[in-house]
Amino acid sequence: MRDLAWLIPLFPLVAYGLITAFGRRLPGAGSYVAVAGIGLSALLSIGIFVEMLLGAPPVEMTVRWMLLGGSPLELGFRVDHLTTIMLLVVTVVGSMIFTYSIGYMHGDPRFPRFFAHLSLFAASMLLLVLADNLLFLYAGWELVGLCSYLLIGFYFEKASAARASIKAFLTTRVGDFFMFLGILIFFFTLGTFRFEEIFGRVREGALAGGTIGGIPLLTLAAVLIFGGAVGKSAQVPLHTWLPDAMEGPTPVSALIHAATMVAAGVYLVARTYTMFFDWPASGVLHGSAALQTVAYVGGVTALMAATIAVVQDDIKRVLAYSTISQLGLMMLGLGVLGYTAGMFHLMTHAFFKALLFLGAGSVIHAMHTNDIKAMGGLARAMPSTYWTFLIGTLALAGVPPFAGFWSKDEILLEAFHRNPGLFVMAALTSFLTAFYMLRVIFYTFMGTLRSHDAHPHESPPVMTRPLWVLAGFSAVIGLVGAPFLGSPIHKFLHFEGVAAVPFSAGLALVSTAIAGTGILAAAVVYRWGLVPSSALRRVAGPLHTLVVRKYYFDEFYALAFVRPTLWIARSLRVFDVYVIDLLVNLIGFGVVALARLYRVFDLYVVDGAVNLVGWTVKALGGTLRYIQTGRAQNYLLAIALGVIVIVAAGLLR
Repeated sequence: MRDLAWLIPLFPLVAYGLITAFGRRLPGAGSYVAVAGIGLSALLSIGIFVEMLLGAPPVEMTVRWMLLGGSPLELGFRVDHLTTIMLLVVTVVGSMIFTYSIGYMHGDPRFPRFFAHLSLFAASMLLLVLADNLLFLYAGWELVGLCSYLLIGFYFEKASAARASIKAFLTTRVGDFFMFLGILIFFFTLGTFRFEEIFGRVREGALAGGTIGGIPLLTLAAVLIFGGAVGKSAQVPLHTWLPDAMEGPTPVSALIHAATMVAAGVYLVARTYTMFFDWPASGVLHGSAALQTVAYVGGVTALMAATIAVVQDDIKRVLAYSTISQLGLMMLGLGVLGYTAGMFHLMTHAFFKALLFLGAGSVIHAMHTNDIKAMGGLARAMPSTYWTFLIGTLALAGVPPFAGFWSKDEILLEAFHRNPGLFVMAALTSFLTAFYMLRVIFYTFMGTLRSHDAHPHESPPVMTRPLWVLAGFSAVIGLVGAPFLGSPIHKFLHFEGVAAVPFSAGLALVSTAIAGTGILAAAVVYRWGLVPSSALRRVAGPLHTLVVRKYYFDEFYALAFVRPTLWIARSLRVFDVYVIDLLVNLIGFGVVALARLYRVFDLYVVDGAVNLVGWTVKALGGTLRYIQTGRAQNYLLAIALGVIVIVAAGLLR
């Protein structure tokens, strides 16, 4: 089956083509074709996973595309353990989201277009995951960015959605620019884009002695590659686009946050993990400044986003900042040598974050509002949504035995042994995660309904069934990292040369206590009301304002980049209108005046001279006409007169 891996992105790509070509004429107006495409990809991915699980070796499929300066450019797929994990995440979670979308998008006037874009999104991500070289990966990377632009701005008639899609596209392009520079460094120094060739040369120390501006060449190239991950995975400081991306339909939010775009950044770091180490000629493995950069950017992102999520009232924005925070934890895990821990959390997070977003979509579908403070009492009206959302919440909060506990505990464990400062940041993030997620539960599902205009009802089965499937995965998928089962995830996915920290029961208890404390604190404030939230806001004072304003990142970007850019654009417009256009208009006026002058010259001089010649010839002809009578006697008379004149002239001379 591994030799058929190229079919995995092809299925949704064909679905995209069919839906684009035939639209509503297809079964289910194209939705069934989209689900079939991603479903076939999921079945093939599961088959490949089983093969790899049974010990099949990695496989590569490569074709030469062209030669560039003597260096071959190749396109190909690579199937290894990391690829297999990502294929499962994208296709299985994607299948649930596609199915859910049939009910959620029912009645939308652009229903086929939505599923076409959704299929292209999945195909692009699968292409990215299967790529065996940086160039091919970059192609999938940019296609993912394009699809996010199309889907975030799906409701483009709304100004906020149009702005959000542009913001996402431009912000991630910043990271992509740095990533492209990193790719060029590797190509021009090593002459190849292929991962295995680059990794082999890096391990041999090919870049060990090179520097640019005093910075080791390998470290610089790795940090530039990480710049792409910072943009796609919404890490500080390029995180501001992701909350605004909630303007797209909720299934799009679920796909972006769980299985595709933002997961691509974490996958990129894991795929290029070899580049983030110092590999001297001795072959001894050392962590580099690039890996520390990954860890600290992830730690700052995780904690900062968690604090912002605490004060959000839009249910989707709470989950958006939660995603940013959890992605930060994944980066932190990778940065502290927790290769397996970071990818393990990516896998578990995909299931329970997709569940939470689809659950939020079910709530919005019933309430027609995103404001959790306008909800309440939905547990009785929407039992399936409530119980599945609760399972996702407990998994995200890190409550055992749900999935998030096992994966997040491993990140805390790695950080505790390798960087105590980052461990404290991760622990605070875990506490805040439990706090803000239970805040959502209490506001949304507990108490009584606060909106008098809403009539909540459970979503149709096409929406609730995927919720239960994802809830099942969220409950048990984490057991692949359970120590009492031998932690099979560590045997299946690991990085050679980096040993994972052994399981610690004591730290697991600490992790559980952190989650429990966060849940208890949320109950004290939002369920029992022992400490009013207004009192907390007063105590926090300026800190609360800082968090509500999201640390003023948007204001800073507006002041430093947006306003200057708009000012330059407006200035150029003024220059264009009053200088360039004026010059063009003056030149046009001059040309028109010259043309009119030429017309006068042509009409009265050239045409006049031509007409004068014609009139003269005509007049002369008219005069000569009287001489040319055709009568012989007249001609004889003229001859006689001529002779007389000649004779008279001779006599007079």
